[in-house]
Amino acid sequence: MQAAGRAMFDAVIFDLDGTLVASEQAAHDAALLVFAEQGHPVSSEVLLSMIGRDEVASERILRAALGPEAPLERLHLAVRERVRAGFAAQGVPLRPGARELVELLAARGVPMAIATSSRRESAEWKLARAGLAQHFAALVSLDDVQAAKPAPEPFLLAAARLGVDPARCLAFEDSETGARSAQAAGMTVVQVPDMVPSAGANAKLLAPDLLAGARAVGLIAG
Repeated sequence: MQAAGRAMFDAVIFDLDGTLVASEQAAHDAALLVFAEQGHPVSSEVLLSMIGRDEVASERILRAALGPEAPLERLHLAVRERVRAGFAAQGVPLRPGARELVELLAARGVPMAIATSSRRESAEWKLARAGLAQHFAALVSLDDVQAAKPAPEPFLLAAARLGVDPARCLAFEDSETGARSAQAAGMTVVQVPDMVPSAGANAKLLAPDLLAGARAVGLIAG
C-alpha cells in the first residue's frame, strides 16, 4: 500500500456477493429457472430488488410477489443447490480485479474483513472455493448480527473484530443497501455496482471496478 493509503486507512472491509464474488447473476438466473419450474414464476425486477438484502427482507419481497402459500424454503434450497453445483463444477467467479486487489493488500499486510448479508456457511464455502479465505482476519455474516444491512452493525462489528476505528476503514460494496450500511458505520465507501446501476448517493466514490476504485481513493498506486 502506498503511503497515502496507509495514512488514510487502517483496514479494508469488503462485501462478498456482487463485490468480490460474481454470484448475483448466477443466483438471479437460477432463481428465474427454479421458481418457474416449480410453478411459482417470479420476475427479474423482483429478484433484482432483493440484491444486497438479507434473508428476512428478501422473504418479505417474495411473499408480496408470490403470496403467502409459496413454499419459499423449498424454493430457496433448490436455488442454492443449483448455484452451488454450478460453482463446484466451474469455479466461483470473481468480480474484475478482486483477486488482484485482495492478494496485493494481503502481501502488504493490510488487515481485511468480510461483511456480508449471506449466512456464514455460504460465505465460507465461496471464499474457500475462490481461494481467498486465508486473506481475511474476520468474517461477519448474517448469523453474527441482530440488525442486517442497511443497518451499520455488520460493518461496525467487522471493524471491531479487526480492532480498528470504523472511521479509518475503507469499505467496498456493490449495492445501495450495502453502501448505506457502510456509510452509516462512518466508513469511506467505494461502490462498484454489479447488476443494478447506482448513482452512488451513499458512497464517496462510484467506480467501474475494484482496482479503479482502490486507485482513485489512494489505497493502491495508480
